[in-house]
Amino acid sequence: MGNLSLNRRQALQTLGLTAGASLLKTPVLAMAATKKNTPAFKYSLNMSTIRGQKLGFIKELEVAAKVGFTSVEIWIDTFQTYLQNGGTTTEAKKIIDGLGIKVENAIGFAKWIVDDDATRNAGLNQLQREMELLAKIGCYRVAAPPSGATGLPRIDLNVITDRYRAILQMGEQSGVIPMVEMWGSSQNLKKISQVLYVATESEHKNALVLLDAFHIYKGGSSIDSLPFVGKTAIKVFHINDYPAGIPPARISEPDRVYPGDGIAPLKQILRAIKNPENPVVISLEVFNQTYYAQDALLVAKTGLAKMKAVTEGI
Repeated sequence: MGNLSLNRRQALQTLGLTAGASLLKTPVLAMAATKKNTPAFKYSLNMSTIRGQKLGFIKELEVAAKVGFTSVEIWIDTFQTYLQNGGTTTEAKKIIDGLGIKVENAIGFAKWIVDDDATRNAGLNQLQREMELLAKIGCYRVAAPPSGATGLPRIDLNVITDRYRAILQMGEQSGVIPMVEMWGSSQNLKKISQVLYVATESEHKNALVLLDAFHIYKGGSSIDSLPFVGKTAIKVFHINDYPAGIPPARISEPDRVYPGDGIAPLKQILRAIKNPENPVVISLEVFNQTYYAQDALLVAKTGLAKMKAVTEGI
């Protein structure tokens, strides 16, 4: 009888341990399954890709939605033209929501970085107005490239850092985050290390960098620099490709092609920026005159298919 009781107790203990282990494992397995099913990337259309067709703000949004993009990057000048022609932010927000798309970022060229005080102050005022407009349509990021400071002399990185911190603080009022953007063709902020320095030294919780496959090549940065940027610093990445045979010194914006149609190490890039916690917005940004001569729907559809192909298995 004693052995029977002991065996029964052992069996109950074993069952208890098994049940406990199951209870512990189930949430872990569920979380793992959820993470596994979470897409690594969000596919976005930067309106530069169909800018040459001159469709206008609303038509561009409709094209993106029709082919299956759920995220877009708008150009501020196109948006402002829409407003000047009688459109409103309320109407735009209603259309954006109705199409089921999210405006992830806006492309603008406010001269926040330049040395000339009058020009910089005008740029800051411009940027503040643009941020306020963007917030009204649910866009909470804006590109902050070295516009106006692409030539010599170079501006000290600590000075740029102070100026970037200032626009980050300004963005707190509207909730719009300026992302310091790398331009490989510029004398300022042309390398990954430089935008990373500015973002890090800004010591601001909202600091973000905006990188681009084309500009990594154009500016001479190494792909091996990407892991140093950190997963939380990249929310949006401009994806594109470039053909063989054109050195960085000679390659230019119109040379960009669809992802997978050139020699860019896109698989390596995407693995480096992939964030297991939050999908990265990869946004198709090209300025190809051949594409501008084609139907915008075809270009957007082709671009989305090419993006999905290049991200497969990552």
